[in-house]
Amino acid sequence: MAKYLLLIYQDETTLPASPEAFDAMADEYNAYTRTIATQGILRAGEALEPIAAATTVRVRDGKTLVTDGPFAETKEALGGFYMVECDDLDAALAAAAAIPGARLGSVEVRPIIPMPLPGAAS
Repeated sequence: MAKYLLLIYQDETTLPASPEAFDAMADEYNAYTRTIATQGILRAGEALEPIAAATTVRVRDGKTLVTDGPFAETKEALGGFYMVECDDLDAALAAAAAIPGARLGSVEVRPIIPMPLPGAAS
């Protein structure tokens, strides 16, 4: 078993405008979340605030630089994520393909490197 982060990217201008359409999208995500929870692969997942709420931090020459917004100009922005634990990459890709946002945007699948937490028992 390995952990994967499923990063959901979508152009924020394509998000549902009406409350009814937004509720329908939320219902799809809730159903997806229940499905992967029932499958036993869900480890975490959250939606993110729009990119207008983002702040980027950089440290250059010992100085901290803080700017509003994401670090790069792009149409598709990170809107949420799921962390799953699957048997292999193919299973993680199948889980990513079932995310509702994959139909309008993209889902990046990133393997997680296992790292022990300081002070944690091994």
